[in-house]
Amino acid sequence: MAEDDRWLGWQVESLGLAAVAGMTLFLSLYFAVWAAFAALVARPRRVVLQQGSWIEASLESLRSAFLAAAAWVVCEWLRGIIFTGMGWNGLGVGLWRNAVLIQAADLVGVAGLSFTLVFLCCVVFNTAHRMVLQKQMGRPLRYHFDVLVAVMLLAAQMAYGIRMVKPGVPVETVPLRVAMVQLNISQAARWTSTDQDTFDIYQRYEELTRLYGEARDGSGHSPVDLVVWPESALGFPWAARGHTDYFNDLLKLGDFSLLSGADSLEVAGPSHTSAVLMRRGIDSAQLHHKVHLVPFGEYLPLREELPFMQTLLGGVLPGDFRPGDKTEPLQIDDSAVQIIPLICFEDTVGRLARAFVRDAPQVMVNITNDGWFLHSAESEQHMVNALFRAIELRRPLCRCANTGVTCFIDERGTILARLADPETGNTFIEGVLPGTVQVAKHPPMTLYARWGDWFAVVMLVVCGLAGVRRARGGR
Repeated sequence: MAEDDRWLGWQVESLGLAAVAGMTLFLSLYFAVWAAFAALVARPRRVVLQQGSWIEASLESLRSAFLAAAAWVVCEWLRGIIFTGMGWNGLGVGLWRNAVLIQAADLVGVAGLSFTLVFLCCVVFNTAHRMVLQKQMGRPLRYHFDVLVAVMLLAAQMAYGIRMVKPGVPVETVPLRVAMVQLNISQAARWTSTDQDTFDIYQRYEELTRLYGEARDGSGHSPVDLVVWPESALGFPWAARGHTDYFNDLLKLGDFSLLSGADSLEVAGPSHTSAVLMRRGIDSAQLHHKVHLVPFGEYLPLREELPFMQTLLGGVLPGDFRPGDKTEPLQIDDSAVQIIPLICFEDTVGRLARAFVRDAPQVMVNITNDGWFLHSAESEQHMVNALFRAIELRRPLCRCANTGVTCFIDERGTILARLADPETGNTFIEGVLPGTVQVAKHPPMTLYARWGDWFAVVMLVVCGLAGVRRARGGR
C-alpha cells in the first residue's frame, strides 16, 4: 500500500502537531541542563591548563571530561524515565553499525555507551585548548597523559567487544520457527476505514497466516511454531463480537501460536494497548497490557496537576490509556520458550525489557505500528534503538511492524533478516518474514539484566556531589 498523507481533519492533525510540539519542547530541556552543568561545573579551569604542571593540567582535563560525560549519561537516563520517558536516539545509539563498540551495552546499558564518546571528545577539546593557552604563554608543548587515558578507555571497550562477538563455546538452544506478518497499512487508511475495509484486513491477515500456519502433511503440525501480527492489527477492540469464531477457526488451521496486537477498550473502565497470545483457540488467550506509555501520544502528562495542560491539549487528547502493571513473560504452550512482549516503543526501554528476564529460554518480540510517521526515517531509527535490547539482555529479538521494519536480531545486535523489497530495499511493503530463532536454553544473566542502569545512577551521584561542591565553592 502506498504512503498516504491525506488530510484527516483538524482533530486528528492537531493531535499529531501537539504531540510533536510538546515532545520537542520537553526533550530540548535535557540538552539545556547538560550545557548548564558543563559550563558551571565541568568546565576546565583556564589557569590550571595554562600554568599548571603537566600532571595538574592532565588531571584537570580528565576531571572536566569525566564530569561532562557523566552529566550526559545522567541526562540521557533521566530523559528515558521522566513522564514514563522517551530515551530515543541516545548518543550511544549512533554506534550501532560498530558491532564491537556496542557490546559493552550488556554492562552499562545504551546510555552508558555515550560516556566514552563524550569523554573522548572532551579530552580532545581540552588538549587543543591547552595547546593554544600554553603557546600564548610561550611554554613548550608537551605530551599529557589525559590522552593516554582516553585511548586506554577506548581500547578496553574494543577488547571487550571483540571478545563478545567472537564465536564462543556452542550453547544448547531451542529452535523457534517464527513467521511475522506485515500488511503495510497506512495510518490514514486506518482512520478512514469502513467496516468493510476492516473486514478485508482481517481476511488478509488470515490468508497470509494460512500460508505459513496451515498444516499440510496430514500430521497436524504447522511449518511454524509462532505467527506474529503487529500492534493495531485488530480493527475492533479485543472484546468485540465475532473475534471468538474468527480466532477459533484460524487457530484450527494448525498447531501454532498466534501473537497479535489488540486494544482493550472498556466503556466503563480503563483502556489499554495490549498484546494477546493464543494457541488452538481463543480460550487459551494470554492478555498483556502495555506498561510504558508514550507521553503526548497515549496520555497527557500532568493533565490533573497542571490545569493549563488540560485546557491546551485536553480537547485533542480527551482520554488517556492506562499502563499495565505486570511484567510476566508470555508462555508458549507446548514449548519451554517464553516471550518477552514489547509493544510499540517499549523495545527502546531497557529498564522495562529487563523486568521480564527470567532464567528460562526467552525471546523478545516487539509488535509495533509505525504508520503514524509515514515513510520517514523513524521506522529505521526505531529498529536501531531496539537492537540494543538484544545486546543488553543477550536474548534474540523479533520485530513485527505494520509498516516496517520487520526483522530478526540476534543476541549480539546483528540484524539477521528483514522484510524488504529485494530490488529496492524498501521496507514499506506487504509480506511475511519467516525465520528460525535459536533460543538459548540457559541464557546468560548479564550485568545490565541484574543491576539495570547502575552506571547511570553512579554518574548521577558523582554529578550531584560535584554540583554541591561547586555551589559551596561559589559561596
